[in-house]
Amino acid sequence: MGYNIKIDAFEGPMDLLLHLINRLEIDIYDIPMADITDQYLGYIHTMQHLELDVASEYLVMAATLLAIKSKMLLPKHEDEQMIDEDGEIFEEDPRDELVEKLLEYKKYKNAAEEFKGMEEERSLMFSKPPSDLSVYVKEAESDKQELNISLYDMLGALQKLLRRQKIQKPLYTKVTKQEISIEKRMDEIKIELQSIKGKKSFFELFSLPVKEHIVITFMAVLELMKLNEIIVEQENNFSEIMIAAKEGVEPVGSY
Repeated sequence: MGYNIKIDAFEGPMDLLLHLINRLEIDIYDIPMADITDQYLGYIHTMQHLELDVASEYLVMAATLLAIKSKMLLPKHEDEQMIDEDGEIFEEDPRDELVEKLLEYKKYKNAAEEFKGMEEERSLMFSKPPSDLSVYVKEAESDKQELNISLYDMLGALQKLLRRQKIQKPLYTKVTKQEISIEKRMDEIKIELQSIKGKKSFFELFSLPVKEHIVITFMAVLELMKLNEIIVEQENNFSEIMIAAKEGVEPVGSY
C-alpha cells in the first residue's frame, strides 16, 4: 500500500528553523549549530518517513546547516581573520549570514501576522445597520478552539513515537495487512475518544506498530484538528500531547 501525501501547512525551512529556536529557547544570535542541525534533520527524516513531498528548499537548508556546522568544527586560519574599525582582529562567524536571514524572515513573519490580525479585525466590520447577534455569541464561542499546538509540534510527537516504536519493535513480527482509509480512521478515533469521556495520550492512538497504520492515524488526527472535531492540548513545551473528543461532534458512520 503506497502513500504520496502532501501537506500545504508548511511555510518553508526558515519557518521550521524559527520554530526550533523558539521551542528550544535558543538565543538567535548564538545558535548551537550541532543541536539545531540535528533537530532540523530529525524533522526532515520524519517528513520523509511519512513520504511527504519535501520541497527542495528544505534540503538546501539542511545542506547549509551542515556546511556551517562543518566550518565551525574546522580550525581557524590566519587568512580568515579580519580587522575592525578599531584595529582589533576578529574572526568572521559562519552563522552570521544565517542569523541575518532569520532575523529578516522573523521581521516579515511578524508583520504578516500583524496584517492578518488587522484583516480579521476589519472583516468584523459591516456597512449594514447594527443587528442583534447575541443569540449567536454562545454558539460561536463554543465552536472556537484556540490551539497552542502547531503542525511542527505534531511532527515532533510523531518523531518520538517512531523512535519508541523502533526501540520496542520485537525481533520477529507477523502482522496481517489491512488497508483502511483516512476517513474511516477519523471515525474510529472519534468513537474511541467519545467512549472514554476524557483525554487520551497522542501515543495511545497508535495501537499497531505498522507504518501504514501510523501514517493513516497521524493524517486522520491532523484532519480532525483541521475540521475542529477534536481538542488537542499541550501544557508546556516537550510535555505530552493530549487529545479529547469535542462535545456535539458525532462520528459520521457512513464510510
